[in-house]
Amino acid sequence: MSTTPDSAVRAYLTLHREAFLEDLAEWLRIPSVSADPERAGDVRRSAEWLAAKLTDTGFPTTEIWETGGLPAVFAEWPSGDPSAPTVLVYGHHDVQPAAREDGWHTDPFAPQTIDGKLYARGAADDKGQVFFHTLGVRAHLAATGRTAPAVNLKLLIEGEEESGSPNFPALIEKHADRLACDAVIVSDTGMWSKDTPTVCTGMRGLTDCQIDLYGPDQDIHSGSFGGAVPNPATEAARLAAALHDADRRVAVPGFYDGMIELTDQERELFAELPFDEAEWLRTAHSHATLGEAGSTTLERIWARPTAEVNGIGGGYQGPGGKTIVPASAQLKLSFRLVAGQNAAAVQQSVRDWVAARLPAGIRHEISFWGATRPCLTPLDHPALQSVVRAMGRAFGQKIRFTREGGSGPAADLQDVLGVPVLFLGISIPSDGWHAPNEKVELDLLMKGVETAAHLWGDLAETWPTA
Repeated sequence: MSTTPDSAVRAYLTLHREAFLEDLAEWLRIPSVSADPERAGDVRRSAEWLAAKLTDTGFPTTEIWETGGLPAVFAEWPSGDPSAPTVLVYGHHDVQPAAREDGWHTDPFAPQTIDGKLYARGAADDKGQVFFHTLGVRAHLAATGRTAPAVNLKLLIEGEEESGSPNFPALIEKHADRLACDAVIVSDTGMWSKDTPTVCTGMRGLTDCQIDLYGPDQDIHSGSFGGAVPNPATEAARLAAALHDADRRVAVPGFYDGMIELTDQERELFAELPFDEAEWLRTAHSHATLGEAGSTTLERIWARPTAEVNGIGGGYQGPGGKTIVPASAQLKLSFRLVAGQNAAAVQQSVRDWVAARLPAGIRHEISFWGATRPCLTPLDHPALQSVVRAMGRAFGQKIRFTREGGSGPAADLQDVLGVPVLFLGISIPSDGWHAPNEKVELDLLMKGVETAAHLWGDLAETWPTA
């Protein structure tokens, strides 16, 4: 029997909690900052540390996978049951840059526990949420008396997520056979709040670009030539202004093609969340909400595609005036995409839209910086229901549903491996991802451990069989 008794899991966690936290603190001391070339050795040391710890946990196969950049860690633990589903856990061991002078109250790579909170870079994003799986699987085994997990368990822990995962698609393409599974569990997300545990069901995709506009061969006198030749700065402003219509919908023709609309059920589930718009505005450091007509704030940031002007410039920017028609201007745009949209198609639509709107005499170049695919888990998928049940047992209350407004590499796994992606995260907004004083709430971290301990048995017992 694979069902994991609640009391046995909690007894095991109580016994092993301190050793688990000591190990996590040791890992957090490694400054595995993937964006800093001088820290490449530390990222490798982080991978080696994790590989050794996964071996100690009991994984019979643990490997460091090389990429065109920084290494990932792969581990595998077969169930031994021919009918058991195969589950792949994804996370990352690299972290964002951090320094005491950024505003940290403590050294970001010298973990400290204060009032039940563990402060360190990577505590929540993502070492803490990766590491809870090690104690979770051990609790699962101890509570059930098994010698191997109830599912065929695999882990892929990336080393470049905080640098945009430049080598991740190639890595999973190369190792697709080794990574083959029935479902992916991503532990790199969060919950609504400490008192409202939630499961994320989707993340938006992303594509962004720079548009360079060129007019005269050099800056020219606005009195002698202004009003008679095209001005690239004016055209950049006109493009930015034309990006949305009067209802704040994206005005690029074809932009919405293929997108999956929210269902009435999903809207109702969003509406169940205790959303406080005033508090949300404080976290956004903004003073008012504004967006697509007909959608709520949560719908806009989770389930609607967007276009944003990230930067605009051109011509003279110094003190005082300089009466010129500038030679060039620049516009930076980003597009968040939702399930059903195709990034390559969106890029072509943007190219066509820009070309159609610019007058003669303005040359332009568009550079896209790649794309991240959107992903979405159907609410009725059996694996999602397993995650919800496991979290419900750990938290002792109803689990609600969210999506993530940001983007990540999860959809690459979904597309390459052809399986659903589920999200299991216990972080909360106050954990401060990418910010000074990042932390993880220790009680919530242990709820993640408990959820993982329950999840493998639930998936094994409820996975559909042919």
